[in-house]
Amino acid sequence: MHPHDTLFNQLKATCATDWKYYIQHEFVCRLGAGTLPEASFRRYLIQDYLFLIQFARAYALAVYKSDSLPEMRHAAAGLSAILDIEMGLHVEFSAAWGLSERDLETAQESTACMAYTSFVLERGMAGDLLDLHVALAPCIIGYAEIGVLLSSGLGAKRRGNPYMRWIEMYSGEEYQELAKAERLFLDELMLKRGGPGRLRLLSDTFARATRLEIDFWQMALELK
Repeated sequence: MHPHDTLFNQLKATCATDWKYYIQHEFVCRLGAGTLPEASFRRYLIQDYLFLIQFARAYALAVYKSDSLPEMRHAAAGLSAILDIEMGLHVEFSAAWGLSERDLETAQESTACMAYTSFVLERGMAGDLLDLHVALAPCIIGYAEIGVLLSSGLGAKRRGNPYMRWIEMYSGEEYQELAKAERLFLDELMLKRGGPGRLRLLSDTFARATRLEIDFWQMALELK
């Protein structure tokens, strides 16, 4: 790995096979082709809502793990965006698929969802802010890569695809800028807290989080 490459690219290179399987999972490909069963997408929406709740807790933990006011403000902004904007948008989006807010709030968290969110929070509590953001990176940045893949090809169907709004959301400029900012923030954290000796453990965290994301797709696809 090139020492001047971004941390994200270095981490991704250490689990290239798993990463490719994650961003080109059957769930993703069928979503892009418009052939994903609607029941699978509804299950995904429910579990993604429950994931967002834990995602908010991760950003609350990031405030505590921060070493400076700018880092605290960064974490607080992420927490506010989830609680005050993203969850509302998710409820609105899910309503178009016949899911009420009560359906989302009263659903049982799947084993795959619990496994991933528990892992993220554990890495954040046991480690520092860098460990926490590396555990979150496959989700935050991975969705941006998936959005670009689906919008530019990967067998994606545009006309008549019921999932086109989802694809446009993650391929859109706003989300792409968010992912870009997260990549830069990872590099900043690595400069402050990292070094060559940390890369092995960070790579392990990233790879495990990527495999848990794969399990999340699989959970929705299998409807179990």
